[in-house]
Amino acid sequence: MKNGLLVFSGNSNRKLAEDICAILKIALGKAMVDKFSDGEIRVKIDQNARGHDVFIIQSTSYPSNDNLMELLILIDALRRASAQRITAVLPYFGYARQDRKDQPRVPITAKLVANLLTTAGADRILTVDLHAGQIQGFFDIPLDHLFAVKTFTEYIRSLKLKDLVIVSPDVGGIKTARAYAKRLNAGLAIVDKRRIDDKQAEVMHVMGDVKGKHAVIVDDMVSTAGSLVEATEAIRKEGAKDVYATITHAVLCGPALERIKKSSLKQLVVTDTISVGREKRVNAIKVLSVAPILAEAIKRIHGEESVSVLFD
Repeated sequence: MKNGLLVFSGNSNRKLAEDICAILKIALGKAMVDKFSDGEIRVKIDQNARGHDVFIIQSTSYPSNDNLMELLILIDALRRASAQRITAVLPYFGYARQDRKDQPRVPITAKLVANLLTTAGADRILTVDLHAGQIQGFFDIPLDHLFAVKTFTEYIRSLKLKDLVIVSPDVGGIKTARAYAKRLNAGLAIVDKRRIDDKQAEVMHVMGDVKGKHAVIVDDMVSTAGSLVEATEAIRKEGAKDVYATITHAVLCGPALERIKKSSLKQLVVTDTISVGREKRVNAIKVLSVAPILAEAIKRIHGEESVSVLFD
């Protein structure tokens, strides 16, 4: 595009936005994003955005409702400031688990969020590792879906682990696990589990050979870590050496940290799609940055270049 590139950020993950801007060699856009005394979100764009190509970095992680409202109001403010194009960059797309009616009389909140973003004035969406790929179809505007697999596989290679097996924590994650196994020339296994409710999962058994091998569990998000810990113990019970986990979105709520500390998990590797504060940085957690892939995607979108090369 002929007009200038601007990158703004809400409060959900400002450090990631600053890292992206450092790679792009531009200053982070000037905007006030705080609250009025009654708790309502207050936004003011403090620089000219007329005719510019604007990107807003904001994960809708905890507190999800505040962060979502910040994003919607930022989009509205920039649309009214006559930005030429607005791309909402959601490293973590919240409400993604509510992507279908799995019970009577429940909402499809992922679709609702998609509608809200579009109605607010977003022209394009950029996100990383959606919980379900079909969420892309909830949008009537272009969506670029990036993956953290390259970031994780480069780190796993640096560990120089021998006899490696990639483990999917459930049947739904087989496609992702297969992509890791192919890149790393590793074996493949699946944990067959039966979910009790949204907080507990009863592991049944491990399908695949993990005995005497280093196992790496791959998934898109870790929330309360119940499923992760159960899978870890099941894999160790089957004779695996060390168990690692590479999980894109570190939601880490409720008893997650205590469960991870007490588990036999060797290392949990996550990304900074969600800000991982000092209080969550226990010894077992390693944080990798997705700033390079997001910065490259922003650069390519701004230059009207293909983003598909980032999917390889």
